[in-house]
Amino acid sequence: MSCGIALVASLLLTDPSVALAASQPMAVAGAPVSVASEPLFSDIVSRSRSLKAIVDGWMVSGAADADGFVTGPTFAAFKTDAHALSERDMQGHLILKERGTDGDLKCILRGISEDMTLKVQAVEAAPTAEARRGALNDLSYLLNDNDEVITSPPAPAA
Repeated sequence: MSCGIALVASLLLTDPSVALAASQPMAVAGAPVSVASEPLFSDIVSRSRSLKAIVDGWMVSGAADADGFVTGPTFAAFKTDAHALSERDMQGHLILKERGTDGDLKCILRGISEDMTLKVQAVEAAPTAEARRGALNDLSYLLNDNDEVITSPPAPAA
């Protein structure tokens, strides 16, 4: 059994929406397929929108400028939620890979999964409030991208 199959199997046992997404039919070659309505992917969109609203709220209110912001309970909860979203993005990548989907979405989800951790770490490591605002802005864009890559209609094969 390959490592990828073993990982997908373990993910299937932990989350029913992952199992449901994995059970969807294989992609038809050349046909654009939207996964936006599948439970795992709609959950990713919902979580992305929620976290983006939080980040945007921090930027508007200036809450993230406060000393101790990244060590407080609010940011700790956000960090946990961002990590969970990153894991779901990776699950989406693995599911699309197992289906044999020949699209960019599987690669984009993997990249977003990896970038999510880096963007959150950049917020934590920002030495000034101005640098933190820049890191939050980057994180907001990533969360928006996470939403849009799933909800945008698939383009026909060129």
